[in-house]
Amino acid sequence: MPTKSRGVAAPAVDLQPVAAVNLAPALGQCRAAAACLGPSLPRAILLTHAADFDVDPYINMFFFPTDTLKIALLDEQAHVVWQKDLGRGVVPGMWFCPVYPFDLDGDGVDEIYYVDNVDPQHPLSLDNYRLTRLDGLSGQVTGQWPWPRRGSLDRGLSQSYRNFILGGYVRGQRVLVTAQGTYTDMYLQGWNPDLTPRWEINIPVDSPGARGSHMCPVLDLDGDGVDELLWGERCLSLADGREKWCADRDTYRGHSDVIQPIFDEESSRWFVYAIRESAYDVAPRVALYDDQGRRIWGQVDKGHMDMGWTARLDDGRRLVMAIRISGKTCGPDGRFHSDREEFLFDARTGAPATLPFDLYQTMPVDLNGDGGHEFVRGIPGANGQVIDRHGQALGSVDGTVPLVGKFLHRPGEQILSYRKDGLIRFWADRRAQDSPAAQRRYAHPFYAHNLRAGISGSNYAVVAGV
Repeated sequence: MPTKSRGVAAPAVDLQPVAAVNLAPALGQCRAAAACLGPSLPRAILLTHAADFDVDPYINMFFFPTDTLKIALLDEQAHVVWQKDLGRGVVPGMWFCPVYPFDLDGDGVDEIYYVDNVDPQHPLSLDNYRLTRLDGLSGQVTGQWPWPRRGSLDRGLSQSYRNFILGGYVRGQRVLVTAQGTYTDMYLQGWNPDLTPRWEINIPVDSPGARGSHMCPVLDLDGDGVDELLWGERCLSLADGREKWCADRDTYRGHSDVIQPIFDEESSRWFVYAIRESAYDVAPRVALYDDQGRRIWGQVDKGHMDMGWTARLDDGRRLVMAIRISGKTCGPDGRFHSDREEFLFDARTGAPATLPFDLYQTMPVDLNGDGGHEFVRGIPGANGQVIDRHGQALGSVDGTVPLVGKFLHRPGEQILSYRKDGLIRFWADRRAQDSPAAQRRYAHPFYAHNLRAGISGSNYAVVAGV
């Protein structure tokens, strides 16, 4: 990965809201993804939202919600195209109800897939969970199938209610993937465009290798026309679910908070960045692997690593970040981390690096289109401040950020923010101009495909990997 400086000063950023809507009386949670509605409405933004903070299935974080989860589709002017209330049977949390926009039938319009519950009186009734499909243009239900119920409730809420939906391509053929589990037993299923089974794999708790991650990026890692899924440190083929490799198989059986693909333009190769959350005493806690799962470097010997990103700076550096925490709490009032320690490394070498600002709660975003990232403090609980790589304040989006990337037809990347009072805003740099480096990022198949992933799992900033 190149580390040499280009010697180009970043242009000023004129950060402004370019569209807004009052979506609900209150917003405690909001997830977002880019969606495609065909030639007549080529860009749209899919949201889930509720008045409560995200409900986590871990028993020390779970709470009873007061509101129901809604799915909403907005156009580029933030007009509501349609909105659907999922009712009391669906627990308003990202792991209970992943949502995914994907054109599985190949007609040019994304369908919307999510986990529904046909028994509204019993929100934890796995027997009544359904994989549900909505028409992207109208929001109407067009099909339902039993959600795969695998494993046993004996392993607890946190194991039984961690669901994923994602999709990809196998030499032009579309494949939908559903998955259950993160920490112990894990189950994944591949589906054909007509929702007939294509493959299924089960990864028992006692099997070698890492568990899952809170991220689930999909990409063609080796350039053979077949997408792979990075399921934690495991690389799985979407063609048949086969495991192609598992990094550190013999030494690590924990789970990672972050699995981030990083594309190196210089070598035209992918690398994989991992930030490890559990199995606290197993080193390394932060690592980079090549596209065959071979470790390039590892850092940090112990600790609970939580949150992180990769960023490409306007001086040519590629950096990766991780944060070590001693504890985490989550409930109706939000999510909080204690005793934080920040780590920043050169992505190519693993050498320690520095930036002149606090990294906690930051997310990378290329607002001005120069190919390098600015940063927004957008994690829940942050203040929405936007800064450049020197720590200079560029403005504020005044809210929490569930989506960054080029989701509007305008130069640069954009930021979607929400406030507790229900205000959704799209933010952009009015003076942005897309450089050739930025245009190459947007044109990469990984970029557009993974912009749709921020609403299933914690994939809100995954596109920074290209």
